[in-house]
Amino acid sequence: MFIKICGITNEQDALLAVALGADALGFVFAPSPRQVAPQRVREIVRRLPQSVLTVGVFRDEHPQRVIDTVRESGVFGAQLHGHESPANVAEVMVEINWVIKAVVAGSIEAQKADDYLTNLILVDSPSPGSGFAYDYELVNQMPSTVRVLLAGGLTDENVGTAIAQVAPWGVDVSSGVEKSHGYKDPIKLKRFIENARAAFEDLDRIAESELRNGDDRPFNWEN
Repeated sequence: MFIKICGITNEQDALLAVALGADALGFVFAPSPRQVAPQRVREIVRRLPQSVLTVGVFRDEHPQRVIDTVRESGVFGAQLHGHESPANVAEVMVEINWVIKAVVAGSIEAQKADDYLTNLILVDSPSPGSGFAYDYELVNQMPSTVRVLLAGGLTDENVGTAIAQVAPWGVDVSSGVEKSHGYKDPIKLKRFIENARAAFEDLDRIAESELRNGDDRPFNWEN
């Protein structure tokens, strides 16, 4: 299971998300109501446990600029959330080992997601950060070789159902746990993480049950 809380803009929300059990935090460097400066991110990251994965979010940025900003901000990985080509992704990965490529559900890019060098693929709605959901069945059109990070319209109320339906490698949320742009709602955040973890644990139990019963059908939500 993997739970990423994106759109972090302040230290209080970052520490709260970590305390509640988030595996990763996302900081938006692309133009957005949640955009935050690299130096501010560096100050926040320095106060976080090293076990927490920190990711900078970019959109259609030059690969070298992505690399430079990751280093300046002190985050560990990069999320490319635009129309970056496989070549752009590959160029970033020469210097940054942990790279997420975002695609729009149902798009050609999603259907050919295994063309990207990274197998960490975030599946989002056509309007990232809008909070609008989409038909999660579209995820089934993606190659089975990629690790799917499900995003787009997730909330504390629907994340459990979405995980049960898609069986993703992980989930990503931003606006679905906010009280206003860039500021998280502690109650929604807590419920989201709890409900997501419970749903992932249910997947594990199903897999174990199938193995005990000698079911040969493949079930591996990590792939």
